[in-house]
Amino acid sequence: MKFLTSGKVKDVYEFEDNLLLFKFSNRVSAYDVKFKDEIPKKGEVLCKFAEYWFNKLDVHNHFVKRKSDTEIIVKRINMLPIECVVRGYFYGSLVSRWKDGKISFESDVQTDLAAKLPSPIFDPTTKSTHDVPVSKDESISQKLVTSDEYDWLSEKSIQIYQTMAKIADNSGFILADLKLEFGKLNNEMILADSIGPDEFRLWPKDEYKIGVTQQAYDKQLLRDWLTENGYQEKFDEARSSGNEPIAPSIPTDLISKMTQRYVTAYQKLTGDAL
Repeated sequence: MKFLTSGKVKDVYEFEDNLLLFKFSNRVSAYDVKFKDEIPKKGEVLCKFAEYWFNKLDVHNHFVKRKSDTEIIVKRINMLPIECVVRGYFYGSLVSRWKDGKISFESDVQTDLAAKLPSPIFDPTTKSTHDVPVSKDESISQKLVTSDEYDWLSEKSIQIYQTMAKIADNSGFILADLKLEFGKLNNEMILADSIGPDEFRLWPKDEYKIGVTQQAYDKQLLRDWLTENGYQEKFDEARSSGNEPIAPSIPTDLISKMTQRYVTAYQKLTGDAL
């Protein structure tokens, strides 16, 4: 197989007959910084979650089959240069953007941390080293998508979020938000890339409380640790100075906790053991 590219988490290889092989690793990144430490079992969880969601969702997608515990085979398609984010709760970058006056809400939106939004919102970003939120007008003017494509992506992404949120709810979790990617195959837009704890925020329902940082069963666990210890601010300062941020070592207890929560999320949502 011919190696094509390496992302933050997965490596991509040319397989055969217009097919690609995705190999998921235990690598982890946060705030666009790659870490040397790895999270055991993470690659397997991401791989099997991708298989689960692509098979579960009634949406055309590029998934073909799982090849191993950490590899899936997918159709080669033309990816759209936009990341389709759906937010169901007031959390993450939505909070900081609201505080900075970069985004506003109707009066019925409760702006307490982790409050549920009246309805899910489509909040797409560019697809780059540092993703930037884009409006419909900006998406069109930057030629990321057409107006009709934007509307289709918005509607389809929210539908997928709502379907996944129901499955999560039945499993004892809250799906706070979700990132999806789409591409084109024979001029048809289809779901692509991967869907797992690196692409969504997952909270346990029995510990949910408005106004506080939520217990994360996803990559947010690492982000929270970085923020609490001042590393997010250090990353921003390094970039402002034109330097690459330096990733700290992840504490062993946090690594173990992340592995446990990734595995627990998979087992509870899918009903399968690893």
